[in-house]
Amino acid sequence: MTVPMELSRVLILDSSPEQFITLTECDGPRSFAIRIGTHEAVAIERRLRGQTPARPQTHELLSATIRALGGELERIVIHRVENGTYFANLIIRCDGELIEVDARPSDAIALGAANRVPIDVAEAVLLESAQERSEIDPPIEAGEGDDDD
Repeated sequence: MTVPMELSRVLILDSSPEQFITLTECDGPRSFAIRIGTHEAVAIERRLRGQTPARPQTHELLSATIRALGGELERIVIHRVENGTYFANLIIRCDGELIEVDARPSDAIALGAANRVPIDVAEAVLLESAQERSEIDPPIEAGEGDDDD
């Protein structure tokens, strides 16, 4: 069973090579963060803002390739988490058939962000990863929260 989720936050930290995206349950209280790379975070942020680079980046290239081959990205499914690593599939409809393509969640979400495709997460992933709060707190930067000043 999968649960509909939405991308609720892209957190880009200038001082870190690791960035975060937060997915939130569409009709529920659960959310969880996935650690991603800077390039993927910037690509997601850019696509959400509707910004198109002068030349196609990897995600634009893949999106154009899917369309050129007669396919359509229908949804993204995050189906497994193993030792803190998330696994996803692109679900592509082509010639009336559904094709599943293995992808990193960050790449899948970057690809799907411009097209606003649904994101589904397996219940087992939510049970292992989700927190019942409205927002995942970002990691504390060095020096933040120190009360000894």
